[in-house]
Amino acid sequence: MTSRLALAAAGAVLARAGLAGALAVADRPAAARWRRTNYAGRPLTLLGGPVLAAAATATSAAGAPAGWGPAAALVGTVSGLVGGYDDLAGARPDQARDKGLAGHLAALRAGRVSAGAVKVAGIGAAGVAAAVLTRRGSGTTAVVDGVLTTGLVAGTANLVNLLDLRPGRAAKAGSLLAAGLLAGPAGPLVAGPLGASLAVLPTDLDERVMLGDAGANALGAVLGLRLAAGRSRAVRTAALALITGLTLASEKVSFTRVIESTPVLREVDRLGRRTP
Repeated sequence: MTSRLALAAAGAVLARAGLAGALAVADRPAAARWRRTNYAGRPLTLLGGPVLAAAATATSAAGAPAGWGPAAALVGTVSGLVGGYDDLAGARPDQARDKGLAGHLAALRAGRVSAGAVKVAGIGAAGVAAAVLTRRGSGTTAVVDGVLTTGLVAGTANLVNLLDLRPGRAAKAGSLLAAGLLAGPAGPLVAGPLGASLAVLPTDLDERVMLGDAGANALGAVLGLRLAAGRSRAVRTAALALITGLTLASEKVSFTRVIESTPVLREVDRLGRRTP
């Protein structure tokens, strides 16, 4: 427990220090491409995303069980980098229609590679590499575990990002999932990301920063790796099925609409948020 608390504290300290630096430069001309206007019309910066990605990745790798540190460093770093690329390139006018799985596929059929497609490919490749680095067993068992690891890393990275549509939503979801995964030998893998998420949350709720793809994808990727580190193949399979189901549902159903129409979810979602 002591090591988990130390990792959580380290994640929080790194995130707060990074946020202080990000906010100090957010209004400078060089940071203009990271500026956005949120759903309520308030200006903010996406620089909180790279800060969370760095803090979550570093502390996840530091807390990972033997043999899992390189995989944590890899999935967090790659997801943060390709997420940041999508944050910047995906904001271009020519990318406006290339959103969601359907949008990426439509772009490919039209002979274009969307920024989102690059991100999906990058995170998927990182998931495959993580599966190789953390290989367990051999033969069919290793293949099944590899598919589960790849799917959990990529799927959780995408799912957390899908929630980043309102202030604090993705950080809250990530924090809750990390807290639920703290137990067990692989628990320290998410202790640092938990501290980093909680440290970023107040600034996110205050609508001064947004996690963007860089922060949400990196956080989700290390959380997905923690799910993959579980011993029970049945639990890992069920987790991947749930994540896949939610991702497919997001193509047809608005998560925001579901949350707003469900009293408990609505109250949790609005907790700490500024009044529109």
